[in-house]
Amino acid sequence: MTGHRSKSEKHDGAAQKQLRRDPYEVLGVSRNSTDQEIKTAYRKMALKYHPDKNANDPKAADMFKEVTFSYNILSDPDKRRQYDSAGFEAVESDNQELELDLSSLGAVNTMFAALFSKLGVPIKTTVSATVLEEALNGAVNIRPLPLGHYISKRVEKQCAHFYSVTITEAEARAGFVCRVQSSDKSKFKLLYFDQEDNGGLSLALQEDSAKTGKVTSAGMYFLGFPVYRLDQTMNSIAAAKDPDTSFFRKLDGFQPCELTELKAGTHVFAVYGDNFFKSANYTIEALCAAPFSEEKENLRNIEAQILSKRAEISKFEAEYREVLAQFSEMTSRYAHEMQAIDELLKNRNEIHASYTITPLRRSTSRSRSKSSSKEAKEDGPAKEKRSTRDRPKKKKWYNLHLRVDKRKAC
Repeated sequence: MTGHRSKSEKHDGAAQKQLRRDPYEVLGVSRNSTDQEIKTAYRKMALKYHPDKNANDPKAADMFKEVTFSYNILSDPDKRRQYDSAGFEAVESDNQELELDLSSLGAVNTMFAALFSKLGVPIKTTVSATVLEEALNGAVNIRPLPLGHYISKRVEKQCAHFYSVTITEAEARAGFVCRVQSSDKSKFKLLYFDQEDNGGLSLALQEDSAKTGKVTSAGMYFLGFPVYRLDQTMNSIAAAKDPDTSFFRKLDGFQPCELTELKAGTHVFAVYGDNFFKSANYTIEALCAAPFSEEKENLRNIEAQILSKRAEISKFEAEYREVLAQFSEMTSRYAHEMQAIDELLKNRNEIHASYTITPLRRSTSRSRSKSSSKEAKEDGPAKEKRSTRDRPKKKKWYNLHLRVDKRKAC
């Protein structure tokens, strides 16, 4: 049974909402900051105030929640637009999504998270603070990954394998692709790191693995033009909130990637094990996009069509809702009219029945008399039969005794 909050508690909750700081101020970015700048600022502050690094520090825990809350608003284009226009009141704060760091969860919480994930509940996970800190301090082992080659490995849960890829000017202009897949459908993240001046690595991009046929895969495409990615979690959340209109939210997660091209030089990628309990098997490969010119054009064209379709679906949703409202109104009227007709016919039948109540009684008395007469008639033949049964039976001719006079000669 849900408890009721007192007036003082409600007043405190309202006061906390009023005391919320501006998300831009929390993350230390300006209002015209790009998505990449907001994400970089969030990663640094989340790493700074992460509970793993600030055990038993309530101020750091509150700051971590505030940073996460602010990023959840500014990282979503719709929520950011709503906040910029009307502030916190326009943002559904009760439904904010949180990213879970599985390495900081206990065994019981991890089991519950795994169970909900199996049931289809969208659960976002974040990279372990330990991995990010080691990368930021430059304390990670980086393996070289030559272009046109692949490496197959097994990474432990909440751990990462780092790879460096070196590309030339010509290869950078032609485009570059890094792909990872797992044949046993393991969950993982593909990470891209920026190199800091002090030699450390800061997380810049991440792609969660998704099921594609019989494998799970993730990829980053730097082709010199805007490339889009589809966040399936957003569609799952929309479907959970309103299954009837989830169709119209199917392309909401179709968002442009932050980086469209890489410069010549060495770049660092990593594969992060994102399974709840077990390690992840994977194969990573780095490719130059020069031999795939036709695929590049096909990708550009198909994503343009998807964007056009998303705009069409947005217009269609307004038309659909209008027609749906009319249909609901007509359905309600149909049920009302049907009920009214049934009620009128019922009243009519009752009026008709009022004229036939007495005749029905007479007919019943007549039927009773007829039935009694029938019974009498039936009793008559029955009695006659009984009387005939009681009479002595006549002897048949073959039962007659012939008397022969012995005195007369034959």
